Amino acid sequence: MPSTTPALSLPSAGAPFEAIALERRDLRDDDILIDIAYAGICHSDIHTGRDEWGAAHYPLTPGHEIAGTVAAVGSAVTRHQVGDRVGVGCLVDSCGECESCKDAQEMFCTKPAVGTYNAQGYDGEWTAGGYARQVVVSERFVVRIPEALGLDEAAPLLCAGITTYSPLKRWGAGPGRTVAVVGVGGLGHMGVKIAAAMGAEVTSMSRSDAKKDEAAAMGATHHIATGDAAAMKAARRSFDLILNTVSADLAMDDYLRLLKPNGVLCNVGLPVEPLSVTPFGLIGGNKVLTGSNIGGIAETQEMLDFCAEHALGATIETIDASDPGAVDAAWDRVVAGDVRYRCVIDTATIPG
Repeated sequence: MPSTTPALSLPSAGAPFEAIALERRDLRDDDILIDIAYAGICHSDIHTGRDEWGAAHYPLTPGHEIAGTVAAVGSAVTRHQVGDRVGVGCLVDSCGECESCKDAQEMFCTKPAVGTYNAQGYDGEWTAGGYARQVVVSERFVVRIPEALGLDEAAPLLCAGITTYSPLKRWGAGPGRTVAVVGVGGLGHMGVKIAAAMGAEVTSMSRSDAKKDEAAAMGATHHIATGDAAAMKAARRSFDLILNTVSADLAMDDYLRLLKPNGVLCNVGLPVEPLSVTPFGLIGGNKVLTGSNIGGIAETQEMLDFCAEHALGATIETIDASDPGAVDAAWDRVVAGDVRYRCVIDTATIPG
């Protein structure tokens, strides 16, 4: 019989969180049961939970930044054993057979891939995420968390870490390259840390100088307040790569002007409204405007190993969920930009 675990659930869009007993499936041969220790709060959770992206399925238990330990394994599991420190990110299944899956880019599975929550699995059941004490996941989608990383600081890496690591690696952040990170928040603070650890000269960018010193401590050597028109003008033709992490409507042409010829502006934030850009802003300088998703499971493990090697845990605030309203309040603070820099739920405090 399926088991139950204490969890937090949204009964409908706009409703507050409720403590529930969430049903998890019996272990299949290739499944792992994970005792969740921490679950990061991603802005995607909020967009989905508040039905801002549409097609949310309620009741909804969010959470795709999951860190914990293996509690039990199926009979065919070979990669992990009871007691291992593990994580789960944005995906829990894919076909494993299409070109993307074979190319270690499971997020682009043509079947398609199954998200950790708010997705219908191949068995027809809806997935439920990490705002819970336990989760059952196929071992193919479970990664190892190195001992050098605390489970609390590692949880956000399963989304925020890979979302920034993947494009920084793809577009060549490293020695001799100038990289700007727009937004010093849940995503952006990891972008600053990772780009600096890769050896790039990093500039942090946010609306004011309020986070300048904190960004410097993370590895930024320069800071630009985007509300300062003179500073933005002075920075034109400065960067090989700009990583835009904010989920807000920005004037893309203003940022394209900051690129060197052949520079790249990569978006990982997901604003609700369409972005606007003039063709002249791209053609004048052979510039690239692109986006980036997460990363495959192998690259996610690579990112965790890189972060452990360079002591790059997320900067976190821990949320006590004994009152589920504390998570609602944390969501409001994320939207307001009032978090330093990722909220992480201590799942042991979830009532039940």
